[in-house]
Amino acid sequence: MDRFQLYIDGAFEDGAARFPSLDPATGTAWAEMPEARAAEVDRAVAAAHRAFLSGPWPKLTASQRGKLLMRLADLVAEAAPDLARLETRDTGKIIRETSAQIAYVADYYRYYAGLADKIEGAHLPIDKPDMEVWLRREPVGVVAAIVPWNSQLFLSAVKLGPALAAGCTVVLKASEDGPAPLLHFARLVHAAGFPPGVVNILTGFGPDCGQVLTSHPKVAHIAFTGGPGTARAVVRNSAENLASTSLELGGKSPFLVFDDADLESAANAQVSGIFAATGQSCVAGSRLLVQDTVKDAFLARLRTKAEAIRIAAPDAMTTEVGPLCTARQRDHITEVIAASLAQGARLVTGGSPLPGPGFYFPPTILDCSASPDAPALAEEFFGPVLAVDTFRTEEEALEKANATAYGLASGVFTRSLTRAHRMIRGIRAGVVWVNTYRAVSPIAPFGGHGLSGHGREGGLAAALDYTRSKTVWLRTSDDPIPDPFVMR
Repeated sequence: MDRFQLYIDGAFEDGAARFPSLDPATGTAWAEMPEARAAEVDRAVAAAHRAFLSGPWPKLTASQRGKLLMRLADLVAEAAPDLARLETRDTGKIIRETSAQIAYVADYYRYYAGLADKIEGAHLPIDKPDMEVWLRREPVGVVAAIVPWNSQLFLSAVKLGPALAAGCTVVLKASEDGPAPLLHFARLVHAAGFPPGVVNILTGFGPDCGQVLTSHPKVAHIAFTGGPGTARAVVRNSAENLASTSLELGGKSPFLVFDDADLESAANAQVSGIFAATGQSCVAGSRLLVQDTVKDAFLARLRTKAEAIRIAAPDAMTTEVGPLCTARQRDHITEVIAASLAQGARLVTGGSPLPGPGFYFPPTILDCSASPDAPALAEEFFGPVLAVDTFRTEEEALEKANATAYGLASGVFTRSLTRAHRMIRGIRAGVVWVNTYRAVSPIAPFGGHGLSGHGREGGLAAALDYTRSKTVWLRTSDDPIPDPFVMR
């Protein structure tokens, strides 16, 4: 059985305890993971705090930090096949997706490597003739970065990249559900030559690890990706240290198809939006809103495509849908489907876990157009389940698209440029994809609002989240300071 280690202060160690990690394709243990508890978390944060204040890291120029990130990018690119195999084994994500995604992750580190020496301050045209005033952008300090098991190399890159470019130090907590890729990634950080304590990588459970990390007095910023429930706990914990937070949470993203859309292209995008990655994506286009005049034709296409999807072992390059990551997800999905059917939703295809070993669930479509209160239209499945509703007019489409507590992503399919612009303005979401879906780039900020969180990942906006401004006042007059009892 494979064994993994924590990475603290530039060294690898076993942790306070160990726990098994299950292979989602078989449901059996394949590796032992190290468990960090309060003592390990405290040492990791102390190491990060020490590395932030002293030693080689704070003495590096921004360009030198960029060169370290570029070296890390090269190592990620070289190790991408191994990282992909580990992620597939430990999370059940298909190798077809992990291979492509992790190969692209290196570009995120390259982007932030180039950005490191471009985080600029500003000169202020101050209203006092004997003063020069400017702003400096400085790193916030120790960052607690917490990522879920899905797309973990990508979700850590959009935190580590900008944080390190800004000059912060990081304690990264991998999910206890499938931490193997990030624990292996620690070896790349080590090989890249980052000074001890600059990056620390842990895994562990909520009360003994996550709670201790997010409430630690030496943590200055918390970058979290996960569900709204855990995010609330993170925010409550941050009351202890008053750390700033950036939260990238879930979604119930609307996918709008108008009657003038290219239905074949829209159907392929909808398959990508909800069935790729086995639906285990925060931006999953899980609410199909289709114009009533093309509903039957569009659903017929979707059903045909869904039932043709190849469900098999995730390590085969021909597999299109693999297992869910945990039995917990499978059970949640089953319960929400049952509740929706009880409310009057109609099952178009799928609907039940597949027999046999592993946590497999087939692509599922629920027609909820006659049951607007069905839980499937409101709750995040985090699995390959599509809830369908219809609309007649643009106004109704916008009303239904925005009838959610989430605000992460959305998709609009129409040949009308003017309609597309009206939808872009009207949809309340952090991302709007028009005639495409699930496209990302290190150049483009990503994030949402409402229950989808706040802050942005990707682009310059993310790097600024890891800085604070310092205002510098320089008096240029040689005359004595005038009346000390009058504020200048």
